[in-house]
Amino acid sequence: MNVLYLNGPVQNGPFTIAGRPGKAAGIRAAEALNTLLGTGPAPHLWNTVTLAGDQRHRDAPDQNTSRQEREERAIAAKYASDAAPAGGILTDTAPVVAALALETTERLLHDGVLSVRAAAVHLCARCGHMTGAAVHGCRRCGHQECRPHTRRLLVWDRPTAAPVLAREDFHAHRASTPRHLLTIARNVPQRLVLSRTRDHGISLAPLGLDGLVLDPRAGVHVTVLAAAAQAGAGQPVMTVTENAAANVAAYGALYRRHDGTRLRYALHGRIPYDDTAALLQWCEVHRVSPPQRELFLAWFLPLCSLHTRAGIAAAQLPGLLKFWRRAHLARPDAPGSDALAELRRRVAAGDMRWVMDVRTLSLAIPEHPVTHGFAQGPEGAS
Repeated sequence: MNVLYLNGPVQNGPFTIAGRPGKAAGIRAAEALNTLLGTGPAPHLWNTVTLAGDQRHRDAPDQNTSRQEREERAIAAKYASDAAPAGGILTDTAPVVAALALETTERLLHDGVLSVRAAAVHLCARCGHMTGAAVHGCRRCGHQECRPHTRRLLVWDRPTAAPVLAREDFHAHRASTPRHLLTIARNVPQRLVLSRTRDHGISLAPLGLDGLVLDPRAGVHVTVLAAAAQAGAGQPVMTVTENAAANVAAYGALYRRHDGTRLRYALHGRIPYDDTAALLQWCEVHRVSPPQRELFLAWFLPLCSLHTRAGIAAAQLPGLLKFWRRAHLARPDAPGSDALAELRRRVAAGDMRWVMDVRTLSLAIPEHPVTHGFAQGPEGAS
């Protein structure tokens, strides 16, 4: 069963990767690990089913552009025009993802795990968005008035003893169990509603739930499984921050398996890209070449974040750069086949301790600078 690392789908907001490089940490970490494994390029995954996206579409002056086209344009603008991802792009509403989501949902309904139940909810009096059982302001349009309504919903009544997240859901050999994350993830209602009101998403109309889409937190898991199926990978691993995992784990618990394939998480910490100004000056003082600096920022730090899952502090950057330079200087002319095989074994097992070993890291450093093709200009610029 081959391992394939895939990024947790990035929300398609109004930003550029050049402006917010932390958004690409999962993409870059997955690409580096797949390159070491020799699996070939994997697609970049994007999350387009968002309330913010609904609002941007409704407020856009150009109403002749479809929501799908608008999302595609926004994603394309994240990349330079001549540097699309080698593995392509996959969104959480792509036909292959929608087909897999409906197939999985139908099976879960047939098995009695999921059900369609009438439930009391509140709808926004202005836009009709489902605000849930509690009365509060609408998150879609901000209107404060709601009206009670009873409608059929896709629900999961969780067994009392069924965990939504367990140690075996993490692809992290010999790493400590994130017990705080397990506690946060299980702090969800006993009945989970897996259908939502969105203008864009995987429609549940084929299941008789008109006007509803699959909860996007489940959809991001299906996107990873669909990408793995296309690549023929039996062990997909989603690179994701602890905060993101805590938010999506419960709603994706039923969508982490399909036909013998099981999705696991590889946790990574945040990278202080906003605090790199002093680091860049330090690079100049110590004459770190631009290619080395780019490798440090776009290749080493994403890998380091998989080892330092709690997050990298800005104060650690100078020390990490010094460590990186030592590893770069120690690169062998011809790495031994046994050493490379051991490195690949550790990468496949999710053992990230090698990242902070100078000798092992020196074997992994790519010969050429990393080029991800993310656009430098503002989103939508020509």
